[in-house]
Amino acid sequence: MALSDLLLGIEHSALGTAIREGASWFPMLESLHVIALVSVVGSIVAVDLRLLGLASRDQSVMRLTNDLLPWTWGAFVVAAISGLLLFSSTPVRYFDNTELRLKFFFMLLAGVNMMVFHFVTYKNVHTWDTSDAIPGSARLAGGLSLAFWGLVIVFGRWAGFTL
Repeated sequence: MALSDLLLGIEHSALGTAIREGASWFPMLESLHVIALVSVVGSIVAVDLRLLGLASRDQSVMRLTNDLLPWTWGAFVVAAISGLLLFSSTPVRYFDNTELRLKFFFMLLAGVNMMVFHFVTYKNVHTWDTSDAIPGSARLAGGLSLAFWGLVIVFGRWAGFTL
């Protein structure tokens, strides 16, 4: 089965058709997706700004991360599910959309940045957790994260206007 056949099968499924042709499914899912994405990015920005020393300097990095991470992952799951449901409405058009591909590319870079931060830089967080002297690698991770998530938003919105 070719990818185009799979995408057409999703588009012509009962779910894809209901979302595409229903009066309220698409706008409700899109609203849920935007709210979830704002929650994901907002919680990530709070940590990134702390890493950059621009906000929440009275809180430890560990405390802020531990407080926000469950919310970040919960909102990410909602954003992913609602995004997949939106995708199912017209997967052929979405798959061929350059801006949407760029959104996913920058989301991938944000994920790689997060993994490097958590598995490398964050391993020594106890040595700089409450300090104003955040290591350069942590500041770099925060700055890259802000840039990547900003580009996810830009290209996500751009994709919505090119379909």
